[in-house]
Amino acid sequence: MQTKRLWLVLLLIGYFVSAQTKGVVIDESGKPIPYVNIWVENENIVTTSEENGEFSIAASANKNLIFSILGFEKRVLKASEASNVIMKAVSFQLDEVVVARHFETKKIEIGTINNSVLEAFDNGPRIDVKFFPYEAAYKKTKFIKKVSILTDSRIDNATVKIHFYKADANGFPGEELLTKDYIVTIQKGVVRNGFDLTDLNLKMPKSGLFIGFEKLLISKNKLEKTIVNSNTQKTSIQVIYYPLVLYNYVERDYLFTFSGGKWSRQTSDKNEGASGKIKVYEPAINLVLTN
Repeated sequence: MQTKRLWLVLLLIGYFVSAQTKGVVIDESGKPIPYVNIWVENENIVTTSEENGEFSIAASANKNLIFSILGFEKRVLKASEASNVIMKAVSFQLDEVVVARHFETKKIEIGTINNSVLEAFDNGPRIDVKFFPYEAAYKKTKFIKKVSILTDSRIDNATVKIHFYKADANGFPGEELLTKDYIVTIQKGVVRNGFDLTDLNLKMPKSGLFIGFEKLLISKNKLEKTIVNSNTQKTSIQVIYYPLVLYNYVERDYLFTFSGGKWSRQTSDKNEGASGKIKVYEPAINLVLTN
C-alpha cells in the first residue's frame, strides 16, 4: 500500500511540474494580440504570445498569470481561466500634440563604455535595463535621435522589444514614454543595430531614462540544437531564443531587473567595500541625442 501511495505522489508531482497552460490572447473585437508578455506571478517563468495570439506556459491551474502589453490594461488571471484571454485597450487622454522642430545641428552619443568586457549570454526570462541619468548639458540636445544595441544572433530577422522608461520618484523604472510597443528586427551576426527614433519625438526626461530590452519567446526566434553528452553519449535538445544581447561588465550603484512581473533592485552588501558600488552586467545600449 505504501508503495502505491508513493507512486501516486510521484505521478502528481510530475503532473504539476510538467503542467502546461495553453490559450490565446485577443482584444475586445476578437483580434489576436501578438507579443503579449505573460508571467507566472512571483516566479521566473515567462513566455510571449505568438503572432496569432496563441501561447503555452509551464503553469499549473492554480497559478496566477500576468498578461501585459503596452496599449492594453494589464490582466491577472488564474491559469485555469486563461484559455481565452480578452484584453481591453487603454483609453488615453491625449493632450494637444506639439511636434517640435528638430534642427539636428548638434549631436552627442551617450552610453559608450571604455575598457569594459563585452559578453553575450541568455538573460533568461527577464527585462534588463540600462540607466541614463539626466545632465544639464542635455538641455541643448534634448531629443532622442537614435538608440543602438549590440547583439549576437544566429538567425535572420530576430525580433525584440525595446522599452523606454522614465525614472520614478524612487529611482525605479516607471512610466513608459511610448503608448505602444516598440518592436525591432535584429540583424544576423554580432552587430550594433541602430534605430532612428526621430518620428517618435522623444525627449530626455529630467528624472533620467531607463532603456531595456525584452526578448520575445516566440517560434520564429527559437533555435534548437542537439547536444551529445561526451560521458554518457545521451542526447538532449538545447533551446535558445535569439537575439542574445551583449553586456558590459561595469561598476554601478545598483541594478534593476524586471522578473516575476515586478521590478527589483540589487544593491551592494554594506560589507563589500567602502564605495558601495557593485559589479554588474549591463546591456550594451547607446543613445544619440540631438537638438
